[in-house]
Amino acid sequence: MTIDHRIIYNEAKDYVGITLGLVLYAAAFTIFLLPYEIVTGGVTGMSAIIYYATGFKIENTYMIINLALLVVALKILGWKFLMKTIYAIFTLYFLLKFAQVLMPMDAAGHYVKILGPGQDFMSLLIGCCFTGSALAIVFLNNGSTGGTDIIAACVNKYRDVSLGQVLMAVDFCIIGSCFFFPQFGDFLDRAHKVVFGFCTMVVENFMLDHVMNIQRQSVQFMIFSKKYQEIANAIGTQMEHGVTILDGHGWYTGQDMKVLCILAKKNESVAIFRLIKMIDPQAFVSQSSVIGVYGEGFDRIKVNVPKKLKNKQNLFDIPPAENGQTDNNQTDKA
Repeated sequence: MTIDHRIIYNEAKDYVGITLGLVLYAAAFTIFLLPYEIVTGGVTGMSAIIYYATGFKIENTYMIINLALLVVALKILGWKFLMKTIYAIFTLYFLLKFAQVLMPMDAAGHYVKILGPGQDFMSLLIGCCFTGSALAIVFLNNGSTGGTDIIAACVNKYRDVSLGQVLMAVDFCIIGSCFFFPQFGDFLDRAHKVVFGFCTMVVENFMLDHVMNIQRQSVQFMIFSKKYQEIANAIGTQMEHGVTILDGHGWYTGQDMKVLCILAKKNESVAIFRLIKMIDPQAFVSQSSVIGVYGEGFDRIKVNVPKKLKNKQNLFDIPPAENGQTDNNQTDKA
């Protein structure tokens, strides 16, 4: 596969993944959350709050707010991210509209509660598990549903803060706004909606982080084999993975041997094990989980360097001693 074909394939895969995530989100929100008037976070939740209070269509509020936030996405995240965000915004707009048309209504004109009356909390759990997973699918395919996701993506680009934590802070403010809508009833009724909203926030963002961490989890392989060259060549060519060769020495046998060190995504483990077994079924392999892998092909290091340190040249260079001589007194003291 050429480079151009690979780029087209990856882009097409991203858009398919984003679409599947949006379909899951729209279905879960309309089936499990909307009939029970459950408050959620994000722009969709803000649109739902306005809909519950005024009857203004959810998809219309969603579109108005997102059009304003797209300017921020263009400046910080760039055109590539913006194109997928525009696609996601318009797709979710039509999906929400279409899903509400398909939802059955009772004689009073209210959406039918799929789980039955009085099952608000159970519907909340099921719906938020699906919506949180759907948001993770969208983010894993380099997309965004717009709104507060844009804010979370902007913060995540420059800070090593999880998307769920950023969304939780923003959602806290959105859900708390229910107290300012007298249409929701007295103080206790509004407090009830806010508490339920906080539950949706916790469940949805927990699922978001959980699904994303599963996909991003990395592992380390240590491979001991006499056919290390064939294994390294197969992994490097067929999987396009970097391989590090270390020098090893057996204590018991006293023999020198080469050790392959590989860092890979967890979902690549089966393919690596398959290659190893095909080449050397007797190879000794150690696999371990790693907390984080940063650099080319993995996550980017998101730690800011203070400007005063950036301006210092040769900060970590050891100053040479005068006349090319070392300070024996300092060495002795050390």
